[in-house]
Amino acid sequence: MTQVRKIITGVIQENCYILYSGTDALIVDPGDETSKIKDELEELGVRPIAILLTHTHYDHIGALEDLRVDYDLPVYVSPEENDWLGDPAKNLSVYGTHKITAREAEFTFTPSETLSVGPFTFEVVSTPGHSPGGVSLIFEKDGFVLSGDALFKGSIGRTDLPGSEPEKLIPSIKKELFKLSDDTIVYAGHGMQTTIGNEKLTNPYFN
Repeated sequence: MTQVRKIITGVIQENCYILYSGTDALIVDPGDETSKIKDELEELGVRPIAILLTHTHYDHIGALEDLRVDYDLPVYVSPEENDWLGDPAKNLSVYGTHKITAREAEFTFTPSETLSVGPFTFEVVSTPGHSPGGVSLIFEKDGFVLSGDALFKGSIGRTDLPGSEPEKLIPSIKKELFKLSDDTIVYAGHGMQTTIGNEKLTNPYFN
């Protein structure tokens, strides 16, 4: 069974997640505060085997390069945003406190693929709108989805940013996430966790 640990990072309060099973772990969206993420890994007694990115805005990749080098980790990202990692204008860090650059990822996701990394198996689905390469990671067997900045508790991702495509976000959520069972837990890129059923019923963007 895959377990989940949330770490709130940076001034924008981004949610980084450590997914772990046994002593293996995946890091999802290491937004900032490398030492904080390392401390959590040590506390859990796990070692990361890969980094997964739901998208590449600066608040989700601030600790990427440090962790990647320190643990010698491969990185997975959508092909539409691989070049954003090294471009502060595209990853929007040009508007932040400091510019962020990282090397391109070793692996790119294929939409609707089922991927196995170590002991972890999950489906990658395309949920663009907030950014063109936004993906969600569905761990259906474990009963949860990592929705990045697509779907939040009571809200959806911003679509007024460079590269956003507002006409795509709500349809992609309905198509790819609302097909999941109502009790599926949603771990979003910011804020509190929720469930698919709760968002269908109460999220104002769908009612």
